[in-house]
Amino acid sequence: MNRLIVAAAAAALLVSPLAASAQAPPPAYGMGISMEAAKKAMAAAEAEAKKNNWPVAIAIVDSSSKLAAFSKMDNTQHGSIEIAIGKATTANNLRRPTKALQDGIAQGGAGLRLLAVPGLMPLEGGVPIVVDGKIVGAIGVSGVTSEQDAQVAMAGAAAAK
Repeated sequence: MNRLIVAAAAAALLVSPLAASAQAPPPAYGMGISMEAAKKAMAAAEAEAKKNNWPVAIAIVDSSSKLAAFSKMDNTQHGSIEIAIGKATTANNLRRPTKALQDGIAQGGAGLRLLAVPGLMPLEGGVPIVVDGKIVGAIGVSGVTSEQDAQVAMAGAAAAK
């Protein structure tokens, strides 16, 4: 019962600081990402990282936040594995790029409540994968700066369409 109360409170806290900045409701969930689309997204993300010589971990989750594909490039720091998965899961579960959460925290005040939500990864580098107007999953990247992680994630998300 306590978990349900905590989850409901966390959801309410999470939505409130972001709702004011939201222009339109986020897309609805669709069927989970296909293996073909996940492979395309992974190949594009890996190509972007290799082009820039960035050692990263790349995680792709389906619309139910279950891992669909994963890659860890040579010389990627071990901590990036869980961070990439967390970014992908967060972007999928909250139906928005994780940069929105990072920005909410940076504003301080009410945005700091996001830090109390268990399992949230409020770091730029997680992006929903949208196909035909529906979220089919998300991609998360970790290993370089958050902005560079996001660049790799966006390349992957764009290729899945």
